[in-house]
Amino acid sequence: WQVLDGRPTITDYLGPYRFHISGGSFFQVNPSQTVRLYEKAREYAGLTGKEVVVDAYCGIGTISLFLADQAKAVHGIEVVPAAINDARRNARENGIENAMFHVGEVEKVLPRLMAQGICPDVTVVDPPRQGCRPEVLTALASACSDRIVYVSCNPATLARDLAILTNQGYRVHEVQPVDMFPQTYHVECVVLITRNM
Repeated sequence: WQVLDGRPTITDYLGPYRFHISGGSFFQVNPSQTVRLYEKAREYAGLTGKEVVVDAYCGIGTISLFLADQAKAVHGIEVVPAAINDARRNARENGIENAMFHVGEVEKVLPRLMAQGICPDVTVVDPPRQGCRPEVLTALASACSDRIVYVSCNPATLARDLAILTNQGYRVHEVQPVDMFPQTYHVECVVLITRNM
């Protein structure tokens, strides 16, 4: 990306949070419904202030920041370096000190975090339309999370990934659709998944 004129980022707000968004970074374009989506994700996360959270595919840190005030720590993972730079800046400018961001692929970074003793109580995944690759789902299943919150923009790949996770010891509790673009087929879903005991 090369800035020809003006600022290198645009700024938008979701609830009380302000976000800088650089070229190539993802941001939901329906802010009122996005807040509802993230509030549902926060509800499903069931945080009490004691949990360590991993936010896979964290982008510019939107979900991470929504969860940080109710978590002990949040670790965001994203493969796009510019988005991670935005996430770090967004955390700093919103006064959030318990959110850390890591550049890399989820299936590589998550095992590395666990090897460092960072064991997520809750994992949030918000993958692109193609869903999670099999190696990502394997990494999620081998993590110690009792609870996964899956945010999806594609019901077809969501169904595929949920089938894989249920075969790896998880149970789907609830699916909440959120209509992001009325009168179109674009629906986001938030899913609460827990590990079978």
